[in-house]
Order: sequence, then C-alpha cells, then structure tokens
Amino acid sequence: MIFDFAARAPFNQLLDPALFVVYGLCASVIVLLALFSARLRGLTIKDGAFGAMTAAFPNSGFIGVPLLVSLLGQPAASPVILTIAIDVIFTSSLCLAISESGRPGGFFVTLANSMKAVVRNPMFLSIVLGGVFSAFGWSLYDPIESVVKLLGSAASPVALFTIGAVLWRAELLTRNQDHPSPSPYMDVVALKLFVHPLLALGVATGVVKFLGLEMGPFTLAVVILTAALPSASNVSLLAERFGADNGRIAKIILITTSVSFLTFSGLAAWLGVMS
Repeated sequence: MIFDFAARAPFNQLLDPALFVVYGLCASVIVLLALFSARLRGLTIKDGAFGAMTAAFPNSGFIGVPLLVSLLGQPAASPVILTIAIDVIFTSSLCLAISESGRPGGFFVTLANSMKAVVRNPMFLSIVLGGVFSAFGWSLYDPIESVVKLLGSAASPVALFTIGAVLWRAELLTRNQDHPSPSPYMDVVALKLFVHPLLALGVATGVVKFLGLEMGPFTLAVVILTAALPSASNVSLLAERFGADNGRIAKIILITTSVSFLTFSGLAAWLGVMS
C-alpha cells in the first residue's frame, strides 16, 4: 500500500524541507515532554522511552495513509509518507537508543543497531522503492501492479485486525494491574491526541515562517491530522522485545485508538476537511 502511494506521488512532494523541520521538531519536543513526565512519575528510563515513542509515533502507516487519502485525496499521500520516513528513521531509533541508555554504551550501540535495522524495515523499503519509481516515472508490469494493489487494499483490514489483537492483549496485561492515581499513562495519551497536533500547528505557523520556509495550508492540514492519529500499534511489539512495561504501552494504544475516533473527527471537522 505504501509503495503504491509513494510510486504515484510526485517525487518533489516526497522531499519537502518545511515538513521535515516541522514534523521532526514536533517529534523531538514530544519525546522530551514524555521523558520529563515519566521522570516526574518515577518511571524507569526504558518505560519512559517507550512511552515517548507512543506519544510521538502515530499509526500513520496502516491508518493514516488510507484515511487521509480518503478524506483529502491522493495528494495527501506524499506528506503522510514523509512523516512515516521521519518516524521510522529518527523517532523510533532515538527512543530505542534512549531506552538502552542505562547500560554502558547502550545509547550509541542501540542507536547504531536501530539505524542499521531501518534499511530492513518494510515501511522504509516501501517508501524508498516507491520514491525511485516516482522519480523515474516507472510503473510495474500490469499483472504485478494488480497484485500490489490487491495486497495494498488488504493492508488496512489486516491492520485493523492487528490493532484489535493489541487492544485485546492490553486488557489481558492490565486486568490485574493496580495503577496509582492519576493513571501513569494518561499523560502520554494527552500528549499524543492533544499536544502533538497543537504543537504541529504552532511549529508550522511559527518556526517555519521564522526560518523562511513555506508550508501550504493543505500540507499543514495533513501534518496536523497525522499528528492527531492514535499511537502506532507496533510499539507494543518493540516494548515486549526490549523488556519494557508492555501493559502500559498497550493500554496507551488502546485509549488513543478509542478516543481518537472523537478527537480526530473533531479536528478534521474544525479544519474543514470533512465538509
């Protein structure tokens, strides 16, 4: 699906410097805020880092691309795909490195390993390959293209099933957990659903102009709506692999996914994209 959208997008739209600045800066600030909140709550560095990843990494791959293209049309694919590249290369690598910073040399070793793993990430490979096809104006052989489109059409239903499995598992993991009040994950939920899109709006209208860059209203709307998406479901898998509190991470994914039906719809209506 991502390859198909990237291949059909104009190549120059896949390299937007203003979007790089806005989205990269927003991700950095959200990560810092989430880490600061985790420190105030007395959480470990590892749990704080994965909470930061859920706060800064939206589910743009499986939900954002098809949803925003359906709302705004094919031109919305390019900005969303670029945000995915930033999250895969920068946000996830940074948070994984921070999660291992408690060990001697852990930060730099994990950062290097994460960057190496990027080149094997299916999303990253899909974006790069799609960008190459877009740059050279190539197209797939018709039978192969039909198969790619068929697989792309199946991506969203499969992603919804995956999200459902993650949410079910979240209930299993947290059913018998007693959390202090206030809940240790609601701050991350607030960062993801409210602070992230508002920060995107503020950075785009302030920092971008200050630096002399230009971002059109259409791209701005796409970036804000991307930031308003729920947390990426694959963070739960990473949290389990690295030994973080996966119950907390899964609960954040559960709440952001559920609440975003209201917050995302409201924000989209306010921006005028649903009229």
